[in-house]
Amino acid sequence: MSVHDFSVKKPDGSEQKLADFKGGPILIVNTASKCGFTPQYKGLEALHRKYGPKGLTILGFPCNQFGAQEPGDADEIQNFCSLNYDVTFPLMAKVEVNGEGADPLFTHLKGEKPGVLGTKGIKWNFTKFLVDKTGKVVGRYAPTDKPEALEKDIEKRL
Repeated sequence: MSVHDFSVKKPDGSEQKLADFKGGPILIVNTASKCGFTPQYKGLEALHRKYGPKGLTILGFPCNQFGAQEPGDADEIQNFCSLNYDVTFPLMAKVEVNGEGADPLFTHLKGEKPGVLGTKGIKWNFTKFLVDKTGKVVGRYAPTDKPEALEKDIEKRL
């Protein structure tokens, strides 16, 4: 099974097939608007503008599981990201990334690339997963890893 086998929800409730992004790398990030790492939206947008034309897709998945730092609805989240960080990469519907209600995509991501010492749970907002052109999960990055630190790994996958 690959990431391309999954579909996710857009904020309007419609489905987005991840197979639509075959042929280029995908950076999947669980995001939040009221987090100490929220300024990473700026770095993610910079990656989107630099590498999007070369095939990179960045997908943000708002998540309210960590400190209730994403309390807004889809419109509030989109407006916040647009007004404060000029985000133009796609933001998906709010998801859970851990526990029984975890989105199947995140269950797959965690299984393919466990965290430190083999832990599967996502520890906080702005955990990042890099997926290659074929849908294989090739990298997992901590919330403390700034988006610009991923450039070399992204360039290798383009």
